[in-house]
Amino acid sequence: MASVTGLEGVIAAYTEIGLVDGELGHLVYRGYPAQELAVSKSFEETAFLLWHGRFPQEDELTALKKRMSHYRNLPDYICRILELLPASIPVMSALQTAVAALAEAEGSAWPPSLAQAERLTAMLPTMIAYRARRIAGLPALQPDANLDHAANYLYMLNGRKPERSHAKALEAYLILGMEHGMNASTFASRVIVSTQSDMCAAVSGAIGAMKGPLHGGAPYEVIAMLESIGSKSNAEPWMRNVLDNGGRLMGFGHRIYKTKDPRAQALRAVTMELTGDDPSFDLAIYVEDTAIRLLEEYKPGRRLFTNVEFYAAAIMRAINLSPDLFTPTFTAGRTVGWTAHLLEQAAINRIFRPESIYIGTMPSMLDNDLN
Repeated sequence: MASVTGLEGVIAAYTEIGLVDGELGHLVYRGYPAQELAVSKSFEETAFLLWHGRFPQEDELTALKKRMSHYRNLPDYICRILELLPASIPVMSALQTAVAALAEAEGSAWPPSLAQAERLTAMLPTMIAYRARRIAGLPALQPDANLDHAANYLYMLNGRKPERSHAKALEAYLILGMEHGMNASTFASRVIVSTQSDMCAAVSGAIGAMKGPLHGGAPYEVIAMLESIGSKSNAEPWMRNVLDNGGRLMGFGHRIYKTKDPRAQALRAVTMELTGDDPSFDLAIYVEDTAIRLLEEYKPGRRLFTNVEFYAAAIMRAINLSPDLFTPTFTAGRTVGWTAHLLEQAAINRIFRPESIYIGTMPSMLDNDLN
């Protein structure tokens, strides 16, 4: 039976974009396992798949990369907004404001367009990097047209071309964050665009949902655990001490996935390929293997598998990303899924108008009428 207040189990839309099956551990993008896409396709190829329902031809992929490279550049007034907002404003709130303001440049066109989807996806990493560097007192950097999406993001944050292993790991993470069914932010965006509001307003609303800690939470606790463990030799004693004292190992178990989290499996595969490039990846693999063994020993039959936050933390730690950029970075990937859903919603649009049940006090005159 559907939840009365949370809409759990209520079908809000039919979609061809993605499937989340927590019982069987499936995450599917347009008919393809997401974990396979993360290890075999680029960010741009996977974005094209979610927008078009097929992979691009070589010339289409080249053209998409060229367009997205062009779209990375921010209008002057967006730069001014990102600079004028007080430094105390979190990055997600600044991002929400800037995306809403983009409607001025895009116009309030209906229906939303593929060009808008591409532009928003290309521009969000630039906004994040611009805001982060200016708050840190550093000059903003221009995008590097010779770098692909994930690598350019790291360059704009750090001012240097990223190591191959870091760019590859981040790209896989962004791909696996693109789409995850009718989650709170995706639903919010579809509700907004169903009113025939513009795509920028809908993505701004989705960012507003994503910045809530119950939705866009970041893997701070997992990073703290990896930092505390520090080395392979300390891994088992550290984790045994936690379990002996009734504590939790962070990054294991998931509310939706009752079996292995396919996103964690994909990120593990990518991480295993990169262990020779960065020792922090090697530590993450060792900690996971040790934790799984100890969890089966201490909690037999509980089937506590690694979740995506564990490897998200390993990647964020490896690329030395500031904690205040964890959720914005996840948002940069999810923008692809949001915009794909907005294009799908517009194509079959019907305004969302659910019912509510009034449980408050009735006026006395109406009580008498009912009697």
